[in-house]
Amino acid sequence: MADPSDPSQAIRALQQDIGKIEPELRKALRPALKTAAEPIVTDAKGRASWSARIPRAISLSVRFGRRDPGVSIRVRRSAAPHGRPLEGITGNATFRHPVHGHRDRWVAQQTRPYLAPAVDAGADGVLAASVEAVDQVARERGFR
Repeated sequence: MADPSDPSQAIRALQQDIGKIEPELRKALRPALKTAAEPIVTDAKGRASWSARIPRAISLSVRFGRRDPGVSIRVRRSAAPHGRPLEGITGNATFRHPVHGHRDRWVAQQTRPYLAPAVDAGADGVLAASVEAVDQVARERGFR
């Protein structure tokens, strides 16, 4: 049985429910879910404000497909190729890269996570707002 106090299990349950939403409800629900997740995007952009490119590369999307439904926050690699290593997606505290493209000189650099801390700080609020948005749309459509 799922532990309702565990945010990751609550998010998985919400994803499963979102994947089952009828197409006519998706149109009404998309903007509400996007609005609910916007505080995390704003926080992540603020945490990455030391970069000129990373904040502009952060985007938010809402998908309803069966495979991976939900709200996704991404950093476009084409706009900020350094965004992924600086986030520390490998779990390491440092990453290595060549100095100004010189393949014979490499340095280790500290990561500067911006997206994961923003998600950690705002997950509970966004989850609550998402559930409220789903409930509101359901009420408006006469499902509850």
